[in-house]
Amino acid sequence: MKFKERVLKIVSKIPKGKTMSYAEVAKAAGSPNAYRAVGNIMHNNPDSKRVPCHRVIKSDGTVGGYANGVKKKIALLKKEGVIKPN
Repeated sequence: MKFKERVLKIVSKIPKGKTMSYAEVAKAAGSPNAYRAVGNIMHNNPDSKRVPCHRVIKSDGTVGGYANGVKKKIALLKKEGVIKPN
């Protein structure tokens, strides 16, 4: 299985209300230093319904980027209870 396929499989299993960092996904996929590659894969995610890329965040706890816009990512994480409403 290629790195991209492993990443998509791992992210597809992140449950609602939970997150993983880009570095955690990279490590779980067998390439701990490939966190930037994970970000690129998430940015080009072909199926956000099956692969919930909004659940992948930065190691410092901030949300990071999102192909559909950071505001949308924050809204999705709030809806799932990951981020508490103000």
